[in-house]
Amino acid sequence: MDPKIGRYFLWLIIGLACTTSSGNAYPAPDKAYQQLLRVPASTPSKYFSENKPFTPGHHDPYDHKVDSVGQGLQPLPFRNGDGTTVMGPRNKDRERQNPDLVRPPSTDHGSLPNMRWSFADSHIRIEEGGWTRQTTIRELPTSKELAGVNMRLDEGVIRELHWHTEAEWAYMLAGKARVTGLDTEGGSFMEDVEEGDLWYFPAGHPHSIQGLSPNGTEFLLIFDDGNFSEESTFLLTDWLAHTPKSVLGENFRIPPELFKSIPDSEKYIFQGSLPNSIEGEKPRGFKKSKHRFTHKMLAQDPVVTSGGEVRITDSTIFPISKTIAAAHVKIQPGAMREMHWHPNADEWSYFKKGRARVTIFAAEGNARTFDYVAGDVGIVPKNMGHFVENLSDDEPIEMLEIFRAEKFQDFSLFQWLGETPRRMVAEHIFAEDEKAAKKFLKQIGDAEKDPVRSKNYD
Repeated sequence: MDPKIGRYFLWLIIGLACTTSSGNAYPAPDKAYQQLLRVPASTPSKYFSENKPFTPGHHDPYDHKVDSVGQGLQPLPFRNGDGTTVMGPRNKDRERQNPDLVRPPSTDHGSLPNMRWSFADSHIRIEEGGWTRQTTIRELPTSKELAGVNMRLDEGVIRELHWHTEAEWAYMLAGKARVTGLDTEGGSFMEDVEEGDLWYFPAGHPHSIQGLSPNGTEFLLIFDDGNFSEESTFLLTDWLAHTPKSVLGENFRIPPELFKSIPDSEKYIFQGSLPNSIEGEKPRGFKKSKHRFTHKMLAQDPVVTSGGEVRITDSTIFPISKTIAAAHVKIQPGAMREMHWHPNADEWSYFKKGRARVTIFAAEGNARTFDYVAGDVGIVPKNMGHFVENLSDDEPIEMLEIFRAEKFQDFSLFQWLGETPRRMVAEHIFAEDEKAAKKFLKQIGDAEKDPVRSKNYD
């Protein structure tokens, strides 16, 4: 018997046995036979709609997105008639979060390194009333330019007075906090921040953070070096514990025995008393800094696009932030962050809400697709083309694009082609298809950048 015909009958038996009440079954026999002979049953779009993804008979020559979490599907490595099931041990929850790793698009090629990490996989350091976890070059080797720390402080809990060898940029994820700092001219800074606010302290600038509100605060910290380690922070109590008490007495001009009760090691994160108002907390010698170390990012007027909105915060509107630029991006259901690249810095992405598909193009025929959910971090090296597609048709994506740069910069593929001579564009892409060329050139005619694009074609 022809092996293909034998496989057809095997698929027929399995299909009859595996049909469920939800209709999630192997393809009907006539479609299975057409698969074996590589003959399409109908037009690709119709065939795509008639067969469920991750089944042997599913054909999708256009590599549409699949929201396996939202649709309750279990990814399997079937693609356009190739592949088979998984027999060994599986982490099915992880597979559902990463459908494009289980069944990559046919356009993926080459051996790009991993560009995805989840804070859920990071070690958590638990302290009195708080915790911290980090994503650095040790967790994600492609994260060379920036490192991230996710931190939580309960009400009144203090991240003790400290400083870093790197600059610190922060985005408030939830709750409220009070930050204090000192500038190089001796000016002091105190401010209360809430969700959507930023702060930035240049390298070496001493500062502190305390949780406010009934439930404290949680925030994302970004440092301008991928090799950063939260364990290498310069802490007040750690320094005092490792300085002779005679020296402490001499420095502060008090008897050294007064230091006998100081902590013998770092406090790091600890429960403090509830603070007074900022005016009530100011010390007698308080001199207000001429610099502003905080910024209300979400209070900025957004750039409204056809599929969402964008807020860009860099040194042009937050002058103290000389080494970190960022964009807050909202991508509506079914929309996408347009195809683009960044010429001046790697993109360190943090996904706050939603589910996304990102394909990274690395030249030399190399491309790889990654999927992200809330709490994940993504890396896109500078100059590598990419997009961010909302996998969900119901839930928006909220994400941060963060760069080790003074200014935010990107190039839009749409705008570039729209600003290029039409003849040249057509001869590059549609040399053999005049009809397609006309439609394409009409579409890019306005040449306007649309950072988050809606799906507006038939």
